Amino acid sequence: MKRLLVVYNPRSSHYGRIRKGVIDVLKERKDWTLAKYEIGQMDVDENAVELAKIIQDGDLVIAAGGDGTAAATLNGVMMTKAKDVRFGVLGFGNFNDTARSFGEPKLEEILRREPTEVWPLECRINGKLWRYGMCYVTVGMFAVACGVFDHPKTRHALRKGNKRVTFSIGVLARWWLKCRKMQKFLPEKFELVNSSDEAVEVKGASDYLAVNGLTVAKLMKGGRWFMKPDVFLSKTGRLTRFGGLFGFMSRSVLRKVPGVDSDYDKLVFAEPTEVMVQAEGEYERIADVTTIEIRKSKKPLLAIMRK
Repeated sequence: MKRLLVVYNPRSSHYGRIRKGVIDVLKERKDWTLAKYEIGQMDVDENAVELAKIIQDGDLVIAAGGDGTAAATLNGVMMTKAKDVRFGVLGFGNFNDTARSFGEPKLEEILRREPTEVWPLECRINGKLWRYGMCYVTVGMFAVACGVFDHPKTRHALRKGNKRVTFSIGVLARWWLKCRKMQKFLPEKFELVNSSDEAVEVKGASDYLAVNGLTVAKLMKGGRWFMKPDVFLSKTGRLTRFGGLFGFMSRSVLRKVPGVDSDYDKLVFAEPTEVMVQAEGEYERIADVTTIEIRKSKKPLLAIMRK
């Protein structure tokens, strides 16, 4: 009998909906063997390592939760040694970028659809794998701003009503006005190296973005680069200035994130530095960073999508 592994966070404010609409429904199915993994009170990477250990050949792994749960599940699936593992997402979070990129399939669609090969981003720091990201990876100011949404009052407000995008823009705007001049987000200059080892000196940038999915925190519009094995959107910019941020956000919200297609980016810092890096809103402050590499994963993910 086929095995279905549901990944969820029992401490989530949406856990009641997940239990009733997903777990209890699957318990009644006779054509699947149900297994569960509860997201522990660890970070994304620790949960991914533990999840990778229990995934078996041929599993259908479903992340039921927000982008944090989806990120931990994605990384567990990418890291496992099991074969023919399929991946589906049911969005129960505030932004649900991964679920939106996959067309937000319903539970029954995930159970019966055939998978499609997709290629997440792979981020390496100082030559070692840091994390996979289906939708985006950013370094600098936007990564630092992710911490704003972890404040209890902000998270509570995001769960209320349908004005999440408007509210999120307001939260980010207030944070930007207060904090944009209080810290340096990236070194004043660094090198951006491409796959041909050609280096461009970048000066005064506050951010680096690699975009792979349809949305970035539900605010900015991306594209379907995740369907391609060798290309993603690359962008550096100085967004601490009002003009730069206003133009970038206006273009990103109304049209699409500006940038250029790339198959490989390597940020090279002249000396070890502390940076904030995030994928899918799950961020980490890392010290003594000399290089950050972004490329497409060599291993495709077998994702269940709404076509």
